[in-house]
Amino acid sequence: MKKSVLALSISALFLTACNDTDTKTVEVIKEVEVIKEVPVTPTPVTSVKNVILMIGDGMGAQQVGLLEEYARRAPNSTYNSKNNKTALQKLAEVGQLGLSLNQPYGATSGKLVVDSACSATQLATGKPAGSEMIGLDDQGYVVETILEKAKKAGKATGLVSDTRITHATPAAFASHQPHRSLEDKIAVDLVSSGMVDVLLSGGARVFIPSDIKTNTAAQETLAALGAPAGVVKKSKRKDSRNLIVEAKEDYGYSLAFDKTQLANADATKLLGLFANSGMADAIAYKACQEANTCSEPSLKEMTVKALDILSKDEDGFFLMIEGGQIDWAGHANDAGWMLNELLKFDEAVDAVYEWVKDRNDTLVVVTADHETGSFGFSYSRKDMPEGKSLPGDGMGGQDYKPNFNFGDLANLDMLYKQTGTFFNMMDAANADWDFASATASDWMNAINMYSEYKVTIDQAAKVGEREVNEYYVPDHSYQSATMVPKFEDFKEFYVYADEDHTGKIARALAADQNVVWGTGTHTAAPVPVYAFGPEGVTRAFSTMQHHIDIANKMMVALGVSE
Repeated sequence: MKKSVLALSISALFLTACNDTDTKTVEVIKEVEVIKEVPVTPTPVTSVKNVILMIGDGMGAQQVGLLEEYARRAPNSTYNSKNNKTALQKLAEVGQLGLSLNQPYGATSGKLVVDSACSATQLATGKPAGSEMIGLDDQGYVVETILEKAKKAGKATGLVSDTRITHATPAAFASHQPHRSLEDKIAVDLVSSGMVDVLLSGGARVFIPSDIKTNTAAQETLAALGAPAGVVKKSKRKDSRNLIVEAKEDYGYSLAFDKTQLANADATKLLGLFANSGMADAIAYKACQEANTCSEPSLKEMTVKALDILSKDEDGFFLMIEGGQIDWAGHANDAGWMLNELLKFDEAVDAVYEWVKDRNDTLVVVTADHETGSFGFSYSRKDMPEGKSLPGDGMGGQDYKPNFNFGDLANLDMLYKQTGTFFNMMDAANADWDFASATASDWMNAINMYSEYKVTIDQAAKVGEREVNEYYVPDHSYQSATMVPKFEDFKEFYVYADEDHTGKIARALAADQNVVWGTGTHTAAPVPVYAFGPEGVTRAFSTMQHHIDIANKMMVALGVSE
């Protein structure tokens, strides 16, 4: 902007004529032009071309705390060469942090605690949903998801998970079913709807004919398509449909069944099924990485491939990536396994961060569907600390001697070094899971084989204790068991019959680990929300919100809101 200023000369100009005695005093007025620059505020970016939603299934604030404690303070942390900084922390430093409630929110189906199906449905649709339903609102009506809206807007879409592609979380974004257990029908939805361009996960068992064990023609067909026998070894379908063949021949998908095939895939539509059921756990992944023998792709590798394919669409994309086995480890009350799953998830987050850090057209949201296990480090009366002398002038000659065991940082390294999950320990105790026949010695040897923490024969005996199931329900998937592990506390919250011997292992190791667990299921704790992208978009996530709000904010940012 230009501004004119009148300047009055305060000195006199003497104009001298030819006659030296003829002088005049003249008042001179001068107009001076001054240019003043007024800053222009740039228009904030309030929309994006791409949305990447990352869900750490079961990853509450306390799970994030475990990851950060390990990264920053474990003596032998794998982050020591990375400035002790997680990918989640990188997002936190340049983005926004918030919290989200996640309970079932419907007026008629409202409950205190959520399952993954309901939570993912609320994240996908922005509508209240009921427990265990997939892609339906709380009244049972089909609701269009953010993925489906993105596809109809001309964008590419993808789903990635390290569990099964038909598991509750990925299913809720592209399927509509009355119950999460209907995975055979969910598989049909995923490949036949035309809504998902990239599907990468495990779960081949619901894509292949029910008689696959004896159907040699189907076996030969799948082998010719590149499917290893271990990926298609058994079926959970009740019919003869071969959805893998249908995906290729009827719906135009290219196929991948292992790490090499995924790396070599060059297609705009890709179905990758890398395991018969769930993909390898993070401890097994760590071991095969060290031995350079991994046949399955990692969560990071699936993420990178999905980004490579979807980003070719000039109209943008929506991608959901799930680190699903954080939840599985939480259900098992297995802190060592859970730490390794968090590391695997953070590796994928880092890949997304590297892809997006210099862009201004993409929103990244990292959150959880819920917290699992009510996990926490806790101080105890076991192994009370001994007094020691400190040099400080405030000690007054007294030793430093806390009243309780507040937990050593060495526990972080010991949890990381666990060589098998609690389920591996159960397999070792009795390969047939005939736990009525498993002895205390069987349990002790199995636990001590995989854990850095060792149990005694008396502790192992408690792991194997069983009792009559007082909550017996005929024909229930879990409560039809007549005998179950015996819990002295919170038994009502250990609902998975024999699988809950993991919770008994956790109790045997708890005091040495300084770890406590409150449940074998989920809690209603608020979960963290990390948002990275243009500030005009991400600022809205820095608050206390509900998953319904997160969904609607993502849809507004992507330009697909109603």
